[in-house]
Amino acid sequence: MIKAIRHTGLVVADLDRAIRFWCDLCGMTVSRQMEESGPHIDAMLGLTDARLTTVKLAAPDGALLELLHFHSHPDKPCWEGEACSTGFTHIALTVENLEETCARLVAAGCTLNAPPQYSPDGYAKVTYARGPEGILLELVEVLSN
Repeated sequence: MIKAIRHTGLVVADLDRAIRFWCDLCGMTVSRQMEESGPHIDAMLGLTDARLTTVKLAAPDGALLELLHFHSHPDKPCWEGEACSTGFTHIALTVENLEETCARLVAAGCTLNAPPQYSPDGYAKVTYARGPEGILLELVEVLSN
């Protein structure tokens, strides 16, 4: 029986760029950074001679995102990067002001699929943005009703 979701893992090609994005633009903080290697990591990941840096980032609500940067294994893209691609497709983030968030992300080089849209029930404004590594970010501003 699952008790909780611990974190979401994201493999990144440029760790410094990813940390800047998630911390400086999205407001997360680094809670732990580790260099990992050894038989236990190899066994767990099903790899040989794995060497990687992992960085746990905490959102203001305590949710964790884990960045993984492999020093030992080349990038092997398998996700097609579309909202309809099989597998995990996006990270949904609640934001205070969607327009300000979108402006900040676009100024930093991110793209939006569309301007913010109102949900049919009027509960939220929502859009998708493409962040580092091509990851889709669902940005949601909950509206007071």
